[in-house]
Amino acid sequence: MITGIIATVLGILVTISPLQLVLGWQFPFLQGGMTAGNGSNQPVAEQLASPQLVAQAPIARSNSFVAAAVNRVGNAVVRIDTERTITRSPDAFLSDPFFRRFFGDVPIQPYEERLQGQGSGFIVDGNGTILTNAHVVEDADRVTVSLKDGRKFDGTVVGVDEVTDLAVVKIEVRGEGLPTATLGDSDSVQVGDWAIAVGNPLGLDNTVTLGIVSTLNRSSSLVGIPDKRVDFIQTDAAINPGNSGGPLLNEQGEVIGINTAIRANAMGIGFAIPINKAKQIMPILERGEQVSHPYLGVQIATLTPDVAKRNNEDPNATVMLPEINGVLVVGVVPNSPAASAGIRRGDVITEINGQPVTSADRLQRLVDQTQVGQSLQVTLRRGDRTQRLSVRTADLQQANR
Repeated sequence: MITGIIATVLGILVTISPLQLVLGWQFPFLQGGMTAGNGSNQPVAEQLASPQLVAQAPIARSNSFVAAAVNRVGNAVVRIDTERTITRSPDAFLSDPFFRRFFGDVPIQPYEERLQGQGSGFIVDGNGTILTNAHVVEDADRVTVSLKDGRKFDGTVVGVDEVTDLAVVKIEVRGEGLPTATLGDSDSVQVGDWAIAVGNPLGLDNTVTLGIVSTLNRSSSLVGIPDKRVDFIQTDAAINPGNSGGPLLNEQGEVIGINTAIRANAMGIGFAIPINKAKQIMPILERGEQVSHPYLGVQIATLTPDVAKRNNEDPNATVMLPEINGVLVVGVVPNSPAASAGIRRGDVITEINGQPVTSADRLQRLVDQTQVGQSLQVTLRRGDRTQRLSVRTADLQQANR
């Protein structure tokens, strides 16, 4: 399970808030940062209904839409157990002369350690194709898939895409029937719709939690995993470690998302990859192919007139910024498409192919919608001049090699 807020930046088109990025990049006016407001500490008075009043108002038994939805797909939800071997280096203190006085010359050799992991997934067809998260099965030496009916299968990881955190696992069914999940349409999901999370959190198999869709198109940078290329569904349905890879259902029992991340130190904030995104990626992974992602090679932050003004008024600022809406280039990856096209640190991108760009998220989405090798016409401000550059996108997978 991905947890926490990750502040690292990959050499891809990355979205970072101004207060994260500009700080330490010679824009000192932002050093104050932001703090979230504190909630009230006052106790909440609770009124308890009397037993007599409760007895007078019995609740009629009715069929639950949650039970119906879970019964439709629940048997297709699987538990995924993984094992992998890693090589660790011995503690450095063993080579310290002070400790050698006590322990002698202890052989200092790397050693192997066996790690176990656990997550969820769901079967999408009768041929044993399972969708899950990449971080659940990545680098696993052994994958075991357990069904709700008690059957166990050896799983084979046939495709992984780290950028979208999606993976496909196959099991051999040998003529046995398999339950399958129905994939819904995440584009039709609305804020306020019911959301049902199914999985194996903390090793507790077949756990169901209920909530609503809290918001849509939550960018990966705001989720805290800026190295991903996904706009997430946010839900308040409880998601915990072990839920990763399990389905997020609508009230009809159709899969609308893949549970992926939780926000550390927060309750009621979970995130799922929209199922329509998985539908695009899954056929490529089933073929064992790599997924191509267009790549510019810039580190960016949203710029507003207010942010630029505060920077320009700071006597320690070494770079004057145009007081406009746009996307500030905080860094350029060497030998990247952006570097080859002449984009520089301190440039402010205002348009891509004639479309206004006023936020880092908007810029990333426009690049994601292009094809690898496609030329983009980039309009930017450099000082008090406007320039137009042509940037040909490259494949992110090739750049990371």
